Formats: sequence, C-alpha cells, structure tokens
Amino acid sequence: MKNYKNPDENGYYGEFGGAFIPEMLYPNVEELQKNYLEIIESEDFQKEYQFLLKNYVGRATPLYYAENVSKKYNTRIYLKREDLNHTGAHKINNALGQVLLAKRLGKTRIIAETGAGQHGVATATACALLGLECIVYMGEIDIQRQAPNVARMKMLGAKVIAATSGSKTLKDAVNEALRDWINNPVTTHYVIGSVVGPHPFPDLVARFQSIISKEIKEQLKEQTGRQNPDYVIACVGGGSNAAGTFYHFVEEEEVKIIAAEAGGHGIESGKSAATTFLGTLGVLHGSKSLVMQTKDGQVIEPHSISAGLDYPGIGPFHAHLFKEKRAEFFSINDDEALQSAFELTKLEGIIPALESAHALAVLDKKRFNENDIVVICLSGRGDKDMETYLKSYEL
Repeated sequence: MKNYKNPDENGYYGEFGGAFIPEMLYPNVEELQKNYLEIIESEDFQKEYQFLLKNYVGRATPLYYAENVSKKYNTRIYLKREDLNHTGAHKINNALGQVLLAKRLGKTRIIAETGAGQHGVATATACALLGLECIVYMGEIDIQRQAPNVARMKMLGAKVIAATSGSKTLKDAVNEALRDWINNPVTTHYVIGSVVGPHPFPDLVARFQSIISKEIKEQLKEQTGRQNPDYVIACVGGGSNAAGTFYHFVEEEEVKIIAAEAGGHGIESGKSAATTFLGTLGVLHGSKSLVMQTKDGQVIEPHSISAGLDYPGIGPFHAHLFKEKRAEFFSINDDEALQSAFELTKLEGIIPALESAHALAVLDKKRFNENDIVVICLSGRGDKDMETYLKSYEL
C-alpha cells in the first residue's frame, strides 16, 4: 500500500506540496521544518498536549450511532461528534497543539487566519489559556456573516483584523496573515488552521487532527467489534477535519474515503468552491496543489454558503488522494447542504455547522448497503450559522 499519510522530506504528497515562500519567510519555515517532529513527538510535549485534550478540550469526543438517520438511509451511520469539543469544532485540536509548539520555539505572538471563525476562536482560546498575544485575520465579509465568533475572539483577548482586499474572505485573510509573518519573523508563529500552506504545515495540522481517526478506530472496535468502517466521509475546504478523519484509514485498503466539497450554486455556475472539479495545478499560499484559477494563473474567487469551505484551493494531501483516486469527491451545493442540516436537526436533535452539513449531504448522493458502517465527521456545531439558517428557513 502506498504511503498516503505523510509527505516526503521536501513536503510533497506525490506531485503536490512543497514550500513556495518568499525569502523573508524562509528562516521561520526552516525553523519549523527542522524542529516540529522532534518537539511534537517528545514525551514532554505529548504529556501536556494529551492532558489538555482530555481535561480541557473534553476528548475523546463521542462516536454516536445515529439511529434515526440510519433508518432513513437504510445503512449504519455513525457521527464523530467533533461539535462537542470545547469551542464547538475540531479546530481546537490543532490550535492547541500549534500554540504549545510555538511556546517551545520561544514565540510570544500568535497570528492566525479564519473563515468561519472556528479556527480563530480556537486559536484565541489556546492563546488565552497559555498566555500569548493573539491576532486573527478574517475577511470583512466573514466578519459580517460570523458575528458571534468575532465577539468570542474579542472576548478571549484576541485582536481581529479585517481583510478588505479581493473577495474579503478566507483566501484574503491568509494573504494578510502571511504579510504579517514576513514583517514579524522572530517573535511570531503563524497558526495555519488547515492542511494548506508551505511544508511542514499540511503535515503538522494533519498530525494534530489525526486524533479524530485514532479515536474512531478505538470507538468503533468497542461498539461494533471492528476497527475499520466501510466508509468515512468528511467535508473538505482546505481540509483539516477531513485529513484528521481520513488519516488512520488512508492506508487501509478496505476503507472507502469520501470527501464533500462546496459546490456553491453549482459547478458550472461560476459561484462554487469545488476545487477538485474546477482546479488545475498551481501554487497558492506556499504550496503546490489544485487551485481554482484562470489560464494565466489568477485565482478565481470561490463561493460557498459556508465560510469554512469558501476557499479556492485544497490541501496537497487531499489533492494527492484525488489524483490517485484513493478518495471519491462529491460537489454539494448550498441548497443541498441546507437541506441536510435541517434534516439532521429534525431527525437527531443535532444542529450541525454548515460545513459539516456538506458531508451529511453525501447520503443523498450515494447508495450504501444495509450492513455498511458509514462514519461521518460532524466537524462543528451550528450556533455560528444560525443567522444563515434563519434566512433560509421559515421557522
């Protein structure tokens, strides 16, 4: 079986990955490349990290057998409840790990980008806990559509700076954060929230998120007597929750992997974020991957109803899975995601994040057998999306 999980020494997953960075950033990135594995694999680091995951974050998150949804789709559906983490999403797994890493590297200032706001809240939370300064860059449009998370970040002591260029969403927030890092190379660590960016970030984030699939294996064994499901499903923008959900299964041949991308108004509409359907090989934010771009390399503005999937690229780990046909990719449009969110709420009493609703929508697109075990990552809770839900639904 191929090694899908980890990149080579230059940060490549097949032809995707690497570190395409301005010279000014080279010392920061090289420092990380040289030290990250030794630090995060050390006994001292793991002891502190695992203690906080258990006693602060509230892990392990439940693997919940969704009986009502299972009946409707005539298969066995389990939800990995990342929405029950402290801060309401999977993002805290990585934010906490990276802030602990930054402290060990002697950094005093943390910067982050955020789309839906969950990564910003998670990073601000970790910084509050561990006593570091926190600056979060967020697109001006996302600030408006994710107001509750902006309030949380400020309450946690973070400074939220609006990205006012381009589409004023996640891509532009990443650009602003990279500019900041170039200007403050010595004191600052950039906590990238997804499996994107220059090596080692895609690997670093995937390792911190891999706790998701590690727990799924253990919990499934306990509940069903077998470690491996037939299918694992997760939503993919940059792809951190998906990387964590797939991590310990990509090299298990019998497990089928499904990724749900944000189709927006439809792949052909010009308003979409389905990168594997629309993207071509390019470099975005420091790594080579599939990018939605024009023939002359200008990034095409993505669209998704969900701020966390509103990104014109995809992590190199996922691009590799796509190219090698190791994962099956679905494009889920805005209306399909909304419908699935309302369905889960009514059937199971769980309001999911709009991002997670894209993964749930795969149930309407693919046929499963009665005895299949299907695990879906419920990456976050829906509080932050209530305004969007209210607009689209007559309560």
